[in-house]
Amino acid sequence: MTERPGFSLIEMVVALGVFSLAALALLNLMGEGVRSAVRAETRAFGAVVAENVAVEAVIARDPPSPGTDNGQIELAGRDWRWTRTVTATQDPGILRIDVSVSDGGEHAADLAVFRSVQ
Repeated sequence: MTERPGFSLIEMVVALGVFSLAALALLNLMGEGVRSAVRAETRAFGAVVAENVAVEAVIARDPPSPGTDNGQIELAGRDWRWTRTVTATQDPGILRIDVSVSDGGEHAADLAVFRSVQ
């Protein structure tokens, strides 16, 4: 009886196992890449919202009063929650405006700007 050329069943099972491990590793890597892209997008849009809220406070005719304001805005089909905190600085003519933005439960961006009182 002559042997046929080819692979044995054990060789095929081992090869399939190695291929499966490599495929799972590639899928995991691809999934992590997608998650990183989503986090970067969230931070970028959060920064845009923070800048918009800060600019509104800076260009307003009257300076905002010290304290905390909250709001919600829609951007890129998503709802963003922002918190703006206005505090006095050591210089009585300058206010500090801190803006924090979140997308649902995930913190997206922080921004601090200064504005003169007059």
